[in-house]
Amino acid sequence: MAKRARKKSGVKRKLTKARSRKRSASKDGKLAKDAITLIVLLKAREAQEPLLEAELRALVGPTRREDGCITYDLHRGSDVPGAFLLHEVWASREHHRLHTLTPHFIRWNARKDALLASRDVTYWTQVV
Repeated sequence: MAKRARKKSGVKRKLTKARSRKRSASKDGKLAKDAITLIVLLKAREAQEPLLEAELRALVGPTRREDGCITYDLHRGSDVPGAFLLHEVWASREHHRLHTLTPHFIRWNARKDALLASRDVTYWTQVV
């Protein structure tokens, strides 16, 4: 019986953390003043699309669990073969900087050059 209680409390903790992370946006959908959005456009090298997608998918789960991660979504280009888009929203630039120091990001950073034909990153702040 004690094991069940522990499992349930673990689930509650995960839900609470996820809820607190999502609270970075107010009820009207406005992000906190320090929040930063990244749009990352990636194009796979010839014949590297399946490997690039696998590497990008491997980033999603651990990144979404990081403190300060509000949104981390991976999209595939519907009109452009081999194109991917990461839509990231972080509570602050500092949270994003800490993300770049995580083991999963360091692993990605070491492999990306062999997989990418191009990469474009832009930073955004919410206006309204």
